[in-house]
Amino acid sequence: MTVSLRPATAADLMAVGALHQRSRVAAYSSFLPAEALADPTPEAMGRYWTERLTWEGADHRMTVAERDGRLAGFSYLGPDDEGDPATGLLNAIHLEPAERGRGTGRALMVDALDAMRARGWSRAALWVLRDNATARRFYERGGWTATGEQRDDVIGTVLVPQLRYARSL
Repeated sequence: MTVSLRPATAADLMAVGALHQRSRVAAYSSFLPAEALADPTPEAMGRYWTERLTWEGADHRMTVAERDGRLAGFSYLGPDDEGDPATGLLNAIHLEPAERGRGTGRALMVDALDAMRARGWSRAALWVLRDNATARRFYERGGWTATGEQRDDVIGTVLVPQLRYARSL
């Protein structure tokens, strides 16, 4: 079956949180220890997304992907976190682990880029974990290029470097 995309609703957010946690564990377990990925729980991730959309819902957009009526992935975008008014930020694409390689991530990326263009942004940016080689290849195949900018984030108790990628819209 094909994947369908639609705007997320409040009723989706607990399931989005659980998917987000499964996606993180699957994507990051090759370079982060299990204890770093054990928290937050799927329920805590659902509450995180519920709260985040409460605060950011006016200028951010979450799209969910469904396959056969089940949640398969999501994307989240909004204004650039560095304040550039011409740039939109792709905050996240996360998939059910079984969806990797099935075109769901690509569909979410194309949809997000179209949404950014529709908002009048001429450039898109994102942050990706430096050691997430699979995600970096995915974005590079999608026309994204590393900008050379770096920052650190914390997952669990582990400091993880991130790289900024960008592309024209």
